[in-house]
Amino acid sequence: MSSAAAPTLSLPGDPPGGRRAAWVWGIGVAVYFVAIIFRTSLGVAGLDAADRFDVNASALSTFSILQLLVYAGMQIPVGLMVDRLGTKRVLTIGAVLFTVGQLGFALSPSYGMALAARALLGCGDAMTFISVLRLGSRWFPARRGPLIGQVAALFGMAGNLVSTLFIARALHSFGWTTTFAGSAGAGVVVLVLLLLFLKDHPEGHEPPPAEHAGGAYVRKQIAAAWREPGTRLGMWVHFTTQFPAMVFLLLWGMPFLVEAQGLSRGTAGTLLTLVVLSNMVVGLVYGQVIARHHEARTPIALGTVATTALLWACAIFYPADHTPMWLLTVLCVVLGACGPASMVGFDFARPANPPERQGTASGIVNMGGFIASMTTLFAVGVLLDATGGNYRAAFASVFVLEALGVTQILRLRHRAALRERDHHVVSRVEAVHVPA
Repeated sequence: MSSAAAPTLSLPGDPPGGRRAAWVWGIGVAVYFVAIIFRTSLGVAGLDAADRFDVNASALSTFSILQLLVYAGMQIPVGLMVDRLGTKRVLTIGAVLFTVGQLGFALSPSYGMALAARALLGCGDAMTFISVLRLGSRWFPARRGPLIGQVAALFGMAGNLVSTLFIARALHSFGWTTTFAGSAGAGVVVLVLLLLFLKDHPEGHEPPPAEHAGGAYVRKQIAAAWREPGTRLGMWVHFTTQFPAMVFLLLWGMPFLVEAQGLSRGTAGTLLTLVVLSNMVVGLVYGQVIARHHEARTPIALGTVATTALLWACAIFYPADHTPMWLLTVLCVVLGACGPASMVGFDFARPANPPERQGTASGIVNMGGFIASMTTLFAVGVLLDATGGNYRAAFASVFVLEALGVTQILRLRHRAALRERDHHVVSRVEAVHVPA
């Protein structure tokens, strides 16, 4: 049987989906949506933050680096928490933390306090996406996994769109404190919704009880997930595909377009918005393609990396003082594919791990892109300071991590494919022998 048919297999105990599932899952997605607004709000406020706290490029990049360091470091603990405590509890803790962090960022009078607020925000943000993936796997059939994941990411990018369209304008109209404090109210709204309406799983689909033996259980979960080639392949796919767009949107896109390319803030904001819109469209396309043709995962991931690297090189090494607008526009459209391509990583890890280990495996995968983003944010800041603001030298650091990631993907893809085929055979045998 071809690999393309495997995702359509309905396993014993598959949840039915339906309107109730869409409503409950939608609440989880709303929490993630707000978390993304808070995460990316600094991307349109980078120049304002530099003025407010009187910091240079390296210190400015520390905001995003610290936030992503906390986020990446929390992924495996959050995965274990979701597997053990359930989605609702973890999302509740996350919503409280990222709301307090956003409010603290609004009121911080000093650089140090603002850093602490972003770290708290990153901790809460880290608890959202893994929880939403787990919620989708508990409420929808397994064959819907790729599309559900891409739609969740699409709503996350809609949160990014709110940042580029509204946070940027609000900063200009109302100032720093009012804008960030006002946006924190959205965190309170989603917290109330999830407390009132969210459920971990539909009736009759309770997960089997799992034994939790302290440190031994934690080590066993992490080791078992890591041993699966699909988990490691998923992490490297996420690592290689996500970070160029993340670096561009989260911090350095606006300064690059304004300072290096001579664009106005309004024009630069429009290009950042184009990245987000492209992401939303490409996400739907990738989700549909992978749901129907599972073998397309690796070509999609590697094709996105190659196209991104090509356009990135053309834009930063263009033989003139300023890159033409048409080329910057094409670059932003291509960067929009990075987020959807990173979601392919979860589609490698999902079939490689049983339901009771999905949170842990997803946490490992999700670490990849954020480690790459954090590393590149730091490298760009340091190189900008060392070269007197040479964006060509600073942005070239992207190619180092892309080369590393592609090497690992090529090394692991065949091993993961063989292992996944074995899992599909076992699943089909179990499905055939389930009593009617």
